[in-house]
Amino acid sequence: MPVSMDEVCEFARTLPGINEGIVRGNTKFRIKRIVWLALDKDGSTMGFAFPKYLREALVHSDPTKFSLPGKGDMRYHWVHVDLAAIDADEMRELVEDAWAFCAPEKAVDEYRRTVSGSGASVR
Repeated sequence: MPVSMDEVCEFARTLPGINEGIVRGNTKFRIKRIVWLALDKDGSTMGFAFPKYLREALVHSDPTKFSLPGKGDMRYHWVHVDLAAIDADEMRELVEDAWAFCAPEKAVDEYRRTVSGSGASVR
């Protein structure tokens, strides 16, 4: 079953130390000043923090699901996913991993302790 923008936002709001805002109609989640998750206006695409050196492999693994950011955003640790192509479990994994990529290590460690045994894929 495809994931909705509301489901993404609901899960992202459960992660510690985040701020949410709307920028030019797009929903963005930040840790301090770093945007780690963004949803486009129509809720069809989610951009998320992801290591630069792995993103081409991710996109090539399933180009119908994942895509590179626009040329102007290639300097950032960023990749896109089509929300209609993922289920709730994959969404949670992508969101959690993007958050962990940008969150302070202490926060990630504490979060990991609170979800231990849940199969979380944090850092």
